[in-house]
Amino acid sequence: MCALRRTPATPRHGLARVLSKRGVCSRTEAAAWIRAGRVMLDGRVVRDPEHPTALDAAAILVDGQSLAAPARRYLMLNKPRGLVTTAADERGRATVYRCFDGAGLGWIAPVGRLDKASEGLLLFSNDPAWAACITDPDTGPEKTYHVQVDAIPGPALLSALTDGIDAGGERLRARSATLLRQGDRHAWLEIVLEEGRNRQIRRMLEAADLAVLRLVRVAIGGIALGALAKGAWRELEAEEIAALSGRG
Repeated sequence: MCALRRTPATPRHGLARVLSKRGVCSRTEAAAWIRAGRVMLDGRVVRDPEHPTALDAAAILVDGQSLAAPARRYLMLNKPRGLVTTAADERGRATVYRCFDGAGLGWIAPVGRLDKASEGLLLFSNDPAWAACITDPDTGPEKTYHVQVDAIPGPALLSALTDGIDAGGERLRARSATLLRQGDRHAWLEIVLEEGRNRQIRRMLEAADLAVLRLVRVAIGGIALGALAKGAWRELEAEEIAALSGRG
């Protein structure tokens, strides 16, 4: 697992990235602030978002105010189906940030994604280093999904999901795939991924001629969705934060 490390003071990055890494805002927002002349560094206005800046630079002002690092926040949300995982949608669709209306949380960003039709556990934070640990494809925690499909898959198909399925020229596989329960025409599967590629489960099952009726992420590492109501969120406990980043 990825353990958080102290960021060295000497390397320099673009000013917009420094603001983002401090958890003040997104990198896109920071770049807009800089171009608008709202950011000063060492007593002068800087309009280049890529201006080399030390991560621990103290003399950064935004709108004339000293830049204080906000308190780190780590949240989990039970994402409802039908919301897109983005801060703003160019097509005007409702986003996951609707669930935080009125909470006064400041800037937070999704840690990973769930597509519009998917639901379940979604993490948010204003700590980019922690988020990078969670989303690292090599060392990040496993993700567990409960998936309703439109048929009753047999043992051969479940084995194929773990052995690997060719989908659009890409070899995709799950760490495990088990049958949870079945009815006359539909079934629920539990699928665990080590590395969540774009729409991976949907693509794998589509390649196996199965349609996904519902897809719910129920756990990330040892953090389970549990009884959290749909559309509700909560702060992560200290031990949960450490466990997800590999320090627990």
